[in-house]
Amino acid sequence: MIKRLIWFALGVAAGIFVIKKTRDYLAKSRPEAIAGRVRQGVGQRAGSIGTAASDFVDRARAAMAEREEEILDALGRNQPTDDNGER
Repeated sequence: MIKRLIWFALGVAAGIFVIKKTRDYLAKSRPEAIAGRVRQGVGQRAGSIGTAASDFVDRARAAMAEREEEILDALGRNQPTDDNGER
């Protein structure tokens, strides 16, 4: 008799566990919940994309200025001028 009671209690516990997990899954699968997760993920990614783009532009501008200096040095046009604007 005790064995049956133990198996009955285990069955009830397993049933409660399965019902709880199923309800949690269904709550996460509702359209409102999915839309909220998508909206949250897009907001985070948009911020990181903006930061990455800004960093890229800064690095590109620095590289362009550096390359311009190299070209002017190679052409001999990057010499200091005097007060009258002559070299």
